[in-house]
Amino acid sequence: MKNYDVAIVGAGPVGSTFARYAAEKGLKVAIFEKKKEIGVPLQCAGLLGNKIKDVNVLPDEVILNEIYGACLHSPSSTMISMRKKEEPLAYVLDRVAYDKYLAQLAVDKGVELFLNHRAEKIDIETGEIYFKDKKISAEIIVGADGHASIVSETFNNASKYVHASQYLIDAGENAFKEDYFQVYVNSKISPGFLWVIPISEYTARVGLFGDFDYNDLSEILNDFLKNNETLRNAKILKKYHGKIPIYDPKKDIVKNRAILIGDAASQVKPTTSGGLIIGFNCAKIASEVVYEAISSQNIDILKKYQKRYKKMYNTELKMQLKVQDTYKSLDDENLDSVILKLKEKEVGKIVSEYGDLDSQSPLMIKLIKNGVIFSVLPKLLSRKIFGL
Repeated sequence: MKNYDVAIVGAGPVGSTFARYAAEKGLKVAIFEKKKEIGVPLQCAGLLGNKIKDVNVLPDEVILNEIYGACLHSPSSTMISMRKKEEPLAYVLDRVAYDKYLAQLAVDKGVELFLNHRAEKIDIETGEIYFKDKKISAEIIVGADGHASIVSETFNNASKYVHASQYLIDAGENAFKEDYFQVYVNSKISPGFLWVIPISEYTARVGLFGDFDYNDLSEILNDFLKNNETLRNAKILKKYHGKIPIYDPKKDIVKNRAILIGDAASQVKPTTSGGLIIGFNCAKIASEVVYEAISSQNIDILKKYQKRYKKMYNTELKMQLKVQDTYKSLDDENLDSVILKLKEKEVGKIVSEYGDLDSQSPLMIKLIKNGVIFSVLPKLLSRKIFGL
């Protein structure tokens, strides 16, 4: 007899959310987390689009700031701004507190949570997980253990990743416009970018991701601060480093008695590398499929999870891959030209109406239909990238 219906490896926000959904369906669920403390160290920019409230619980106490607008800066400092008028564009979160909150919600629903439990071996055919001093078994194993997922490794398809670095800085009184976040792009760091996310008028998270090691990322961040008139005297309060999985449309996320969710499944946006809202939606889908598989005693039903995930996100993520390819293909001169032309065409107004941090295809379709894409990109490139 199995110890559990479902054993989850990883107590991140997506794993905890899946656990809560599964427990609410009456399944016996356990989470095994390798860390001693959930959410530590911080490895996220903590900026979530406003759709978060549609896909999961978001308590006020974990919201540090509300963002209503964004500014995009070209290599030569041309800037495009957009703003939502009636509702926040995004929320800046205390991610450590939020991760702990979601884990506690799962425990409150009856989920057993084991900290300081590093899985050393996983058998996805038998449903067994081996730890240093014990073994457990489950009908289904869920890999929610991030970019370096041991569960994904058993599929022989470990995720590729890029590095990310972030500083928490104090730049003094009135340093930041609290309700705007800033994005800086250039060909050196593409397809990554640099961000400034305000927490208050004097503190912000400044970071970037890209295909560099941590030393190179730190050097780029330090140069950015030094060359920014507002930030050059900022005090660095904390430094964070992490790894972000690269979206892989060919990645298998179901095999035998195991499935992958969240970063372990590379369920991240190609453009921004954010993944929480995708992960939360997939946690819900996965919980429904897992419940059906266990109730019917038919593990083959798990294959429905990958099909439903593809149906929900294939179109959006393919569009984002094309946007990413476009960005990667442009040098600084072309980036400057494109952003200047976008500004001249007052694209900020269109972005204010159609822009969405998590669903970018409606905006791209609008820009294609009204001819903006063809007018700002070289004709050959726009046809090559978008197939138009």
